[in-house]
Amino acid sequence: MTSSSISTQTVFALATGPVQGAIAVMRVSGPESAILLAALCGALPAPRHASLRALRHEGDVLDHALVLWLPGPRSYTGEDSFELHLHAGPAIVEAVAQALVSLGARPAEPGEFTRRAVQAGRMDLLQAEAIADLIEADTQAQRHQALKQADGALSQLYTEWASRLRQVLAQQEALIDFPDEELPPEVEDALLGDCRTLAEEMQAHLADERGEIVRDGLKIVLAGAPNVGKSSLLNALSGQDAAIVTQKAGTTRDAIAVDWMIEGIRVRLIDTAGVRETEDEIEAEGIRRTMRHVKEADLLFHLVGPGDETPLLADHAIRLRTKTDLAPAREGELGIHTKDEAGLAPLKAWLKAHLARLMAQRGTPPLTRARHRAGLKEAQEHMTRALEAPWPEVRGEELRLAMQALGRLTGHVDVEALLDTIFGQFCIGK
Repeated sequence: MTSSSISTQTVFALATGPVQGAIAVMRVSGPESAILLAALCGALPAPRHASLRALRHEGDVLDHALVLWLPGPRSYTGEDSFELHLHAGPAIVEAVAQALVSLGARPAEPGEFTRRAVQAGRMDLLQAEAIADLIEADTQAQRHQALKQADGALSQLYTEWASRLRQVLAQQEALIDFPDEELPPEVEDALLGDCRTLAEEMQAHLADERGEIVRDGLKIVLAGAPNVGKSSLLNALSGQDAAIVTQKAGTTRDAIAVDWMIEGIRVRLIDTAGVRETEDEIEAEGIRRTMRHVKEADLLFHLVGPGDETPLLADHAIRLRTKTDLAPAREGELGIHTKDEAGLAPLKAWLKAHLARLMAQRGTPPLTRARHRAGLKEAQEHMTRALEAPWPEVRGEELRLAMQALGRLTGHVDVEALLDTIFGQFCIGK
């Protein structure tokens, strides 16, 4: 659907979702909003004041509802809008929806209200994505992060970078357009210095993983030989009887994942099939899947039993000595046992310290999505190529491309191609 077709139609959706409750909020937005609301309740209430009205259609009283009239541009979408706070009976919601359709409105598509807000300039793409994250937040850390991004923290950073880059580009254009002018060499030196500083700031931003960890969680993989205690550790940390634990080696044939919360960060713990030589086809497939999880882990613990000096499964693996109730870990090793809470304490303390280092406050807000990382990486690469460019014209083109990459992040340039992807992830009514 094109942006022009969206803006000329009036749409509605149940903002409170399908869950049964006492109140259901029907949201309506578009150019015909005033006509629709007057048709339902007889006259428009005062703007932005709740008013109790009887909703009528074709002589039938649909409900007695609390009505809010929100004329644009001071509305969520920037358009004329209204809300109907209905009794949440399914028959009432269905009757009101049918009345709206008969009056000329249509059901909204996923994310359409927020999409209209972006198109009306009420927010940028980064803030729109934060609204989606806020709706989906199930930890306090996610809530705090989404609110800051919705308030424009990330937008302000990228806009400030774009402003500085625009100034650098203007200076570069002057060097290209007036080559015969004897501009002091300090002008180009300052330009290159500004480019270098921006590229370094972008690189530091890309190295900051806080936002993605908060939003997506941390993937912790438990790997190692059979019967070293992976399943026991999964059960003990999660407090669930999720994995079968027996003395027989090779009980776990496929990965088992459970969600766990530590220090307000969501963690996905993954127990994997024990790694060993085998001719069993099913067990071999489980080991292949283990190695895939090993590569994808944010944190990889290679569990080893007492006396086991097996080489680590990967360079990024952390050796975790198990069954320390039978034999202590070596000096400098991380060791645990699952007999009681005290046996888990070293690992929990290590994880808390690790998360504290990862989540330590920095001077800039973190990026939160793969789209942000891809866009920033593109901009940073163009900045690096600009510094390496042999001719001023090439440098100018690289700076323009970096500018476009930054603009796509906020939606200030080339936004239309991104809209369907971004807003298709929203719920109906937002």
